[in-house]
Amino acid sequence: MAPNQNIPPLNDKSLFKQECYVNGEWIKAKSGKTFEVKDPGSGKLIGTCPEFSKEDTDEAIKVAAAAFPSFRKTTGRERARMLRKWYQLMMDNAEDIAKLITWENGKPFADAKGEASYAASFFEWFSEEAPRTDGDTILATVPGNRIFTIKEPVGVCGLITPWNFPAAMITRKVGPALAAGCTVVAKSPGETPFTSLALAVLAHRAGIPKGVVNFITALENTAEVGSAITASPTVRKVSFTGSTGVGKLLMKQSADTLKKLSFELGGNAPFIVFDDADLDVAVNGAIACKFRSSGQTCVCANRIYVQKGIYDKFAAAFAEKVKGFKVGGGYDEGVTHGPLIHDRAISKVDAHVRDAEKKGGKVVVGGQKMSELGSNFFQPTVITGMTMDMQLASEETFGPVAGLFPFETEAEVVEMANKVDVGLAGYFYSTNLQRAYRVAEALEVGMVGINTGLVSDPAAPFGGVKDSGFGREGSKQGISEYQITKMVTMGGMGQPLQGS
Repeated sequence: MAPNQNIPPLNDKSLFKQECYVNGEWIKAKSGKTFEVKDPGSGKLIGTCPEFSKEDTDEAIKVAAAAFPSFRKTTGRERARMLRKWYQLMMDNAEDIAKLITWENGKPFADAKGEASYAASFFEWFSEEAPRTDGDTILATVPGNRIFTIKEPVGVCGLITPWNFPAAMITRKVGPALAAGCTVVAKSPGETPFTSLALAVLAHRAGIPKGVVNFITALENTAEVGSAITASPTVRKVSFTGSTGVGKLLMKQSADTLKKLSFELGGNAPFIVFDDADLDVAVNGAIACKFRSSGQTCVCANRIYVQKGIYDKFAAAFAEKVKGFKVGGGYDEGVTHGPLIHDRAISKVDAHVRDAEKKGGKVVVGGQKMSELGSNFFQPTVITGMTMDMQLASEETFGPVAGLFPFETEAEVVEMANKVDVGLAGYFYSTNLQRAYRVAEALEVGMVGINTGLVSDPAAPFGGVKDSGFGREGSKQGISEYQITKMVTMGGMGQPLQGS
């Protein structure tokens, strides 16, 4: 039976916007073109948004550049108050933000409410960092010289965000940019633009000055808009979250203007369970890590490695948990997992399952499309007997498929875990303290979770290595991505006191 999808009305209907926010005003594309946004659960039309072009994007960049000279002169304390007010408005409207997230992204409403609060927390965190962007005083090696550094905003920033966290991926970039004193042009994901436009409404109410934050949308013209941002000499910083392939393209396009870059790209996270782990804790951690947002996060466990001594017990307990999931529309009562974002996601998930079956894997739970619910639904799936020649071993699935790989030794599993081009997050479960250090240091990833499957926190530096990108978001390091360090040397400072 198809999901009911009775969309609950917004408490504040003015949060639903179908125009872009530039220079403090709501505008359409100059061409008048729009694109449709559909509910991934029901396939029904939600609304339309402007199809921005290069010309529209260049205008938004121009506006951000005009706002930068005055905004950079605001004090950290002033910017902190703006961000704190924006944070409070997000918390006051968290339920409506969650409704929009579920509507356009499909994730269950409970998950969407969690994202709304998590997204707001970045504004809170960076409101507290804004007054503390201090430079350093450095002891010079030359007598009579005095050296100090100043932290300055990098300038206009182009921010490009994905659809899987429509609110949090925006606030994690906009928060530190504004805290540092930068102005921004934020390109919203074409699949999920309405959440970001609601955040723009709240930015306006929070008193963010005109031109400081600009939210633009595009779907068909996404590549054109991205190229306009990377090619513009006015844009001094680009932050992108998305696929490795697109990240590499944006990096090439940015080369001519030598921008400051931070990229959070693809993941293929290993999740390792050693035989000394607390089995129940490991099973629950793997469930949370693998199936959050139906597996559509860059830090989801993609390859689950279980030591042979506990493989069968783990597989049985894990599969039993997955059997208890309820798939359906995000607003439906009791639903634990919603649809995938579009048909391309379904095709990839199905291809990985069929490939594993063909090469000897055994589907013990799920494994099929759920056409009776709609075109974007897939059964949460568990596959045992996984081997390293299967697609899932080397490709990010980005869906609700858990492949369980057996292993024997530490050295073997670390080699398998590192045998990919990416390195975003990695997880393992063990009660051995020495092993915890050994394995954490050996995994080629930017983030490690030990006895936990959730590592995201506004206080923690989020980012990867290898083809997962570079730069960090969140934490005290996150604001540095939007700053430059200016060094000042003063000479002739070593004279004796006058009159001595």
